[in-house]
Amino acid sequence: MAFTTLRLPPYPKLVTNNRFSGIFASQFHSSALPSRLVLGSSPSCVGTLSLSINHHSSRWSSTAFTCFSQTSELSVSVDTYGSNTERVVVLVIGGGGREHALCYALQRSPSCDAVFCAPGNAGISTSGNATCIPDLDIFDSSAVISFCRKWGVGLVVVEPEAPLVSGLANDLVTAGIPTFGPSAEAAALAGSKDFMKTICHKYGIPTAKYQTFSDASAAKQYIKEQGAPIVIKAEGLAAGKGVAVSSTLEEAYKAVDSMLVEGIFGSAGYQVIVEEFVEGEEASFFALVDGDNAIPLESAQDYKRVGDGDTDPNTGGMGAYSPAPVLTKELQNVVMESIILPTVKGMSIEGCKFVGVLYAGLMIDKKSGFPKLIEYNVRFGDSECQVLMVRLESDLAKVMLATSRGELKGVSLKWSPGSAMVVVMASKGYPGSYEKETVIRNLEEAECVAPAVKVFHGGTAFDSDGNLIATGGRVLGITAKGRDLEEARDKAYLAVEEINWPGGFYRQDIGWRAFPQKQFSRNA
Repeated sequence: MAFTTLRLPPYPKLVTNNRFSGIFASQFHSSALPSRLVLGSSPSCVGTLSLSINHHSSRWSSTAFTCFSQTSELSVSVDTYGSNTERVVVLVIGGGGREHALCYALQRSPSCDAVFCAPGNAGISTSGNATCIPDLDIFDSSAVISFCRKWGVGLVVVEPEAPLVSGLANDLVTAGIPTFGPSAEAAALAGSKDFMKTICHKYGIPTAKYQTFSDASAAKQYIKEQGAPIVIKAEGLAAGKGVAVSSTLEEAYKAVDSMLVEGIFGSAGYQVIVEEFVEGEEASFFALVDGDNAIPLESAQDYKRVGDGDTDPNTGGMGAYSPAPVLTKELQNVVMESIILPTVKGMSIEGCKFVGVLYAGLMIDKKSGFPKLIEYNVRFGDSECQVLMVRLESDLAKVMLATSRGELKGVSLKWSPGSAMVVVMASKGYPGSYEKETVIRNLEEAECVAPAVKVFHGGTAFDSDGNLIATGGRVLGITAKGRDLEEARDKAYLAVEEINWPGGFYRQDIGWRAFPQKQFSRNA
């Protein structure tokens, strides 16, 4: 058998137990002969990794690989006959729980050769779901583009809103790199609540009544006229913390002062949105959008308040489940027709087509039973993404690539039956000040307590002694699938109770909205 030998520059930080085949995929797709490829000197790894790659099958396999501070040789034998399937190397931008869930789903995608994640986190790297790139500056477009070209990345998934708002997707698209994520102009749907409200008003999208203020006195006068309860929002991005649901006028005045006078959210709070309080049930609705077409994802519902019984301050999410009983098929159709599709059309008319995932935070109005748009995010919700990705059976890489190319028309998604639930474990004190670098143990034991349990990491690292430590507010997402929501809930909480983390806490009532109170006794 004839072989050719190719040499590529080494990647400096290869990750334990990861698949490396995708890095070299572009070298083989048009090759007429089986090839042998050798990766030269690498300062961070020692050992030999053998990959067995057959383009007649849908998966490439690898042995485990352990990283040290030496050199390595990578030998790959490739049979390239008979395959016309498009395969892609994916770079995921971000390092939280939703990025971990996306890496998990992408790694399972038949058309995905390999997954990188920048910066990633300890859980992503040790799980083998992606090769983490902690030293890649995700706000430096030229560095990201250079990395993509060097390693044959064929799809970039940009999740955090900050680099989207700063224009990373614009620069990647200009460089000819397929990108799942909106332009800076389209990302203003999340980056500016006033812009989002303006789009709603202009295109007849149902939302709560509001006014925008930069003067605290004027805001307070409007609040006095409207009465409480009322909602105060920072105009810009505030990491999921810029919303105050005020039950009294005094609480509302205090929220205005904290944002406009004290500046607790910096430039994100230079203006505030004072919004009508809509009583009802919250739900999360996600749709993939390719600029002109949109397809819905499965339904999900998250729990924003930090305390049991939906009490205390809002967070970025303390848990979620899918499907959400409140989002019936009929209601999902209403959301698509009255909210999502008018937004997609309106953004196109405004000259800033939206590409990526559109996340509509909804309130199902108690009075009318119809949904109102509370907010847009231009990425997946953290908790919801975890339950959606464990249920997704479609090829995520293929679907995301179709989204980036404007080819969603006719695409449908396949989901596993049953339900999924995630319970978030957060650092004590969150969403206020919290202690960092507390040690977490027993995660492997937690994943083994029952079938279909997965722990996603949102903010973890290793200390100098090799202990897993918490580095963020919302740290772990303990996710489980079950035949129904009750089984998923029981598995998730069984796994949570196995984790040894004195520095963490969690809500004990995730799922209560979907169960009669008499069936849910964890809060007793």
